[in-house]
Amino acid sequence: MDWNFLKTETLQTQLNRLVPQLRWHIGRLGTIGKIGVGLLVATSIYFFSAVLPQESVLEKLKERAEILQVQALSKQAPADSEAGRKMSGDQALQAFYDFFPRIDSSPFWIRELVRIAKKQNVELSSSEYRLVNESDARLARYEMILPVRGSYPQIRAFIADALEVIPAIAISAIAIKRENITSEKLEVRLEVNLYLNK
Repeated sequence: MDWNFLKTETLQTQLNRLVPQLRWHIGRLGTIGKIGVGLLVATSIYFFSAVLPQESVLEKLKERAEILQVQALSKQAPADSEAGRKMSGDQALQAFYDFFPRIDSSPFWIRELVRIAKKQNVELSSSEYRLVNESDARLARYEMILPVRGSYPQIRAFIADALEVIPAIAISAIAIKRENITSEKLEVRLEVNLYLNK
């Protein structure tokens, strides 16, 4: 026996019974009920077309606010120290280390690199990450190899934005390759170090 045929036949039978019942219920609603159903449908359409897309915009704004807050805190520390009394050598060294982001914030900064790449229309693919945490050093180093692809101005803008938004990174090596002379796209291998406070 063909079960798929039976299922479609049963579904068709149920739909045939449901349509007259639905018409009867809609007929009982009256004018006010029909207006209410229409408003319900309109609000559902508005919710899915206007409200839900704004949630992603809100998330991006929240992430940007976090970045600005971190930057404000890092800029505030030197200003406070200049306004106050002169620091001793140990205090100055501690202020230096406090400038660097905490080691547990690395996922946030990696997301920032991805966001900057999207903003500058740079293709970022199959990155490699490695945490170097030497026991005698006060800073950990997050080594990243970022293969990026784009035009020269796009890649230059990506590097400039990354260094501005994430002041705790340093570019240790750049390798640039172009497939041929006429190609506008460059393939760049960036070796980046993100320094983190333990």
